[in-house]
Amino acid sequence: MTGRTERFVNHAILAVFAVIAVFPMIGIVAQALRLPDLDFAAFGTAWREGHFATYMRNSVIVTVITVVVAAVLSITAGYALGTMRFRGSGAVFLLFLAGLTIPTEAIVVPLYFDLRSAGLDNTYAGLILPQVAMSVAFGTFWMRAYFRSVPRSLLEAARIDGASSWTTLWRVLVPVGRPAILTMLLLTTMWTWNEFLLPLVIINSDEGLRTAPLGLSFFQGTHKTDYSLLMAGALIIAAPIVIVYVFLQRQFIAGMLSGAVKE
Repeated sequence: MTGRTERFVNHAILAVFAVIAVFPMIGIVAQALRLPDLDFAAFGTAWREGHFATYMRNSVIVTVITVVVAAVLSITAGYALGTMRFRGSGAVFLLFLAGLTIPTEAIVVPLYFDLRSAGLDNTYAGLILPQVAMSVAFGTFWMRAYFRSVPRSLLEAARIDGASSWTTLWRVLVPVGRPAILTMLLLTTMWTWNEFLLPLVIINSDEGLRTAPLGLSFFQGTHKTDYSLLMAGALIIAAPIVIVYVFLQRQFIAGMLSGAVKE
């Protein structure tokens, strides 16, 4: 197969999968806008009747705090496990890996009772702390892989210049590892924003603390047959993540493909 033919086949395959991925979104947008009339009224109605201002605010609070705390903990833990040698480091890393293998469905019931006994059900803390723990498990695994790929010469040069471990991390490795870190932040943001099961179980009496996906579920229950409102609500909830991805897609792709410094 010649180079030109191979490129054509690759582009054709990508085009097919792009159509498969985009086609449902086209249907959602068409239904929400009531095409061909191009009516935006469904968005305003859904925003008011669905109380999405409150739900979006809650999701922003939970997502921002979760992502920031998890990012700091993941970067520091990944740095320690990726560049330092100490007794028990392997066991600690396996503990983080275990956090990646346990599904939320397996722990959500005992987690709820633990949070309720601590008075954290129906609170922001009850929503944030479990998601921080889950995000740190992935973030530490991700950042450890990045820090292990950093050339040892870069670390040695920083030490020769008199940089402490803290300075080496935040002044040298973090700026260089921007693609890997942004990829971790984007993935964590998407997972936290779209989390449904934890809010459903933990927020069981305070409607004012519902997150956007949970609020959309209750909105769907009251508007089962009004598809325009349902599609408009779904687009409102999805819009922030789509916007974030559009602005960070280059860094995301760079982080997925490389995300590390190589000699």
